[in-house]
Amino acid sequence: MDLEALRKEINRVDDKLLELLNERMEYVKQVGILKQSDGSSIYRPEREREIIERLAKQSKGALTKEAIEAIFLEIFAVSRNLELPEKIAYLGPEGSFTHQAAESRFGALSSYIPLNSIEAVFKVLENKEAKYGVVPIENNTEGAVGATLDALNNYNSLIIAEMYMDIHHSFATLQENLKEIKVIFSHPQAYNQCKAFLEEHMLLDVEFIPTRSTAAAAKRAKETPNAAAICSHIAAKMYGLPIHFEKIEDNLANKTRFFIISDFKNQKSLNDKTSIMAYTDDKPGSLLEFLKSFEDNGINLTKIESRPRKSKDFKSLFYIDFEGHIDDENVQNVFKKYPNNIKWLGSYVKGDEGEF
Repeated sequence: MDLEALRKEINRVDDKLLELLNERMEYVKQVGILKQSDGSSIYRPEREREIIERLAKQSKGALTKEAIEAIFLEIFAVSRNLELPEKIAYLGPEGSFTHQAAESRFGALSSYIPLNSIEAVFKVLENKEAKYGVVPIENNTEGAVGATLDALNNYNSLIIAEMYMDIHHSFATLQENLKEIKVIFSHPQAYNQCKAFLEEHMLLDVEFIPTRSTAAAAKRAKETPNAAAICSHIAAKMYGLPIHFEKIEDNLANKTRFFIISDFKNQKSLNDKTSIMAYTDDKPGSLLEFLKSFEDNGINLTKIESRPRKSKDFKSLFYIDFEGHIDDENVQNVFKKYPNNIKWLGSYVKGDEGEF
């Protein structure tokens, strides 16, 4: 088959895809009408995960699970916007990795609100100025994000989904030849995480100008002659800056876990995780006794993180993740045993953590 014939076949398949996508959107609209009538949420992470898992198992061609997920997450995002456009608040600025995480789940068509602090994201949701929030919770090299843990304890928003995202720094520039680059813009932390790349490409002696964010680095590199930026993929895309190298960080295993927060409770799935804040009395064995109740009920704890004491009533505070949903009988057994010691933060589908 010659090139022209192949292109005709691709056009034929594209036409069919468009027809099927429009048909899918008609069904989505009907689902949206039913959901709005009973007050249920448009965003159902457990349903989306179920669809992706099913399609990945069915796939017989070249599409990997990752490729299927990338395609269908955008389809889901477009579907939600057709049903009911919602605002998404996130830890900014624009072009940050949290922005990239938010867009990967809610798509390019959604309306985003970048904010200067994690607490501001929770406040915006509390004031009903946005439906969803996206915040980092932990990094596999730097540990837990204390501001997110504290906000989860102090505000009423619930965790409705988690996601794990590889954190990659890109090298972006308008210059075709690296020898023409006279200045590199970057946030200092990102710059320091890419020293091996800079040394390999003989760029360590190029003038470095620090910026307050990698998004600002991309903007300045676009506006400055003979300049380059170390920035996120989304920042380069925002400012139309060509990416020459996509993964330049010294540690390619850098990964961050993000929470999506909102105001509703998820339905159960077959693969849930629950997060809580636990308050224990300051007496010998109190924490051990509390944790023993999870073992007694066959509940697997996946994370426990101590927090600074900020309460006069209790002496110790712990953030805990465990497998299961709040509506599971064994989980309810623990909650009933310690009704005054647990703050439920949300039950949600377990994300694909890979080698986190």
